[in-house]
Amino acid sequence: MKRVTIVVPCYNEAERLDTVQFASFSDDRYNIRFLFVNDGSTDETPRVLEGLRDRAPERIDVLHLTKNRGKAEAVRQGMVRALSSDCDYVGFWDADLATPLDAIGEFGSLLDDRPDIEAVIGSRVKLLGRQIERSTSRHYAGRVFATTAAFVLGIQVYDTQCGAKLFRATPEWARIFSATFSTRWIFDIEIIARLRELRRGTSQPEAKDVIYEYPLMAVSYTHLTLPTKRIV
Repeated sequence: MKRVTIVVPCYNEAERLDTVQFASFSDDRYNIRFLFVNDGSTDETPRVLEGLRDRAPERIDVLHLTKNRGKAEAVRQGMVRALSSDCDYVGFWDADLATPLDAIGEFGSLLDDRPDIEAVIGSRVKLLGRQIERSTSRHYAGRVFATTAAFVLGIQVYDTQCGAKLFRATPEWARIFSATFSTRWIFDIEIIARLRELRRGTSQPEAKDVIYEYPLMAVSYTHLTLPTKRIV
């Protein structure tokens, strides 16, 4: 079985984290571990995460940051630890499970079947037959942002900000995540930009040729209540 580590950044998630889903989730094709990063939470999140680890220590680990550093740094530190472990694929997933955990296996299957790609990123495409629940304002704001990001990157990415991504555990990705991001909330773009720069002038395929956007079947963002003091 391929070994997969998924980083889950958490800030004040004590009342919202679906511990049952995380504790019970498994996939017959992959050995999936979750690394929860407590981003200096001020509520009961540390206690909840420790309890979750106690329930399934073989599949769940916790990294505590002493103070709130923002999602970008929480994800980065989690990815650094994950990439230093013995695994085949690493990724990060939003704690609210807006993207269902079942999609992890779908992302992994793409990496299995396509040795030419290095990363799979979720894409929230509103098409018939797909349950993509987003408010109208979020949808149009997202489209404006994605268009701008695609222009800056020179890569036609539909949805850079979806919080579901999976990467091959390679030294190249370890290098990409080794340095602190210069942005606190659009770090997803910086990840792609760093890959583009590493590949520039080399014989390796360009970034646009090794990233696969996977259209998600079900995503829900309409239910979210954003924390009032979250540093992003």
